[in-house]
Amino acid sequence: MERVTQAQQFFDDKLIWMPDHLQREIGQFNVFPIYSTPTNKINCQPYNRKGFYKISLLKGRTKFSYADKGLEFKDSALLFSNPNIPYSWELLDEEQTGYFCVFTEGFFNHFGNINDYPVFKPGNIPLFELNEEQEEQIGIIFKKMIAEIESDYFYKYDAIRALVFELIHLALKLTPIKSNPVDDSNASLRITSLFTELLERQFPIESPRQQIKLRHPIEFADNLSVHVNHLNRSLKKVTGKTTSQFISERIMQEARSLLQHTDWNISEISWCLGFEELPHFINFFKKAETSTPKHYRNSHL
Repeated sequence: MERVTQAQQFFDDKLIWMPDHLQREIGQFNVFPIYSTPTNKINCQPYNRKGFYKISLLKGRTKFSYADKGLEFKDSALLFSNPNIPYSWELLDEEQTGYFCVFTEGFFNHFGNINDYPVFKPGNIPLFELNEEQEEQIGIIFKKMIAEIESDYFYKYDAIRALVFELIHLALKLTPIKSNPVDDSNASLRITSLFTELLERQFPIESPRQQIKLRHPIEFADNLSVHVNHLNRSLKKVTGKTTSQFISERIMQEARSLLQHTDWNISEISWCLGFEELPHFINFFKKAETSTPKHYRNSHL
């Protein structure tokens, strides 16, 4: 009954022959060029795979938005994003070029905590405008990444990690672009949209080892860099629901699905949904369903 994706099963089957160090790294890093013209459009939305961090070199006039903040740059910029801060950007020029790389937190296991760096922390502005010299320097780093990942060098992922750290340290020496408040008529809608995306990124739960990280309104507010009361007012204005209602309803939806479609025990499901103790999950479930998780599961067999 456990939900396993066909893609994951494919990789589990096909990677058996690979050396251990490569098996650990496969799927944890990639790098891509960006090239967009009026006749060759690219998707400029975030890289939406769960758990991925992203660093982008963007060339071309662009407007960047997240929560109630808006930023704009004219020529080129370096953008950092993490899995817990949804955002979007809009091309203001007909053409855009550049590069981006994506990687997991696990890619840096035993090499420090990537979340300790300010460029990936909530509340910091992750966008840095570049001059021509900086743009060229960073472009060379991305080209080196592409060359490394296409090579057969045994330690290529170690070399790539060093290049990612080089980008981070270059950015820490730069001054972030100042943000401008977004028009209030659009701010509530944008915050609601980004909150919903941030909530949905935690689902579906596909393994008893996967646990949601955000379960309380203050945690979402911190990741969106807004005050928790501002988040609540925005959701209430757009949807009529409070932040707590939104979160509880989505957790309940996932709880019902896991009880019906997996054979995980209830303690495992409780942990996956972010409850520290099983009685807390049982009480939470009973408030919504007027029955215990065990009774609900038995009635849907």
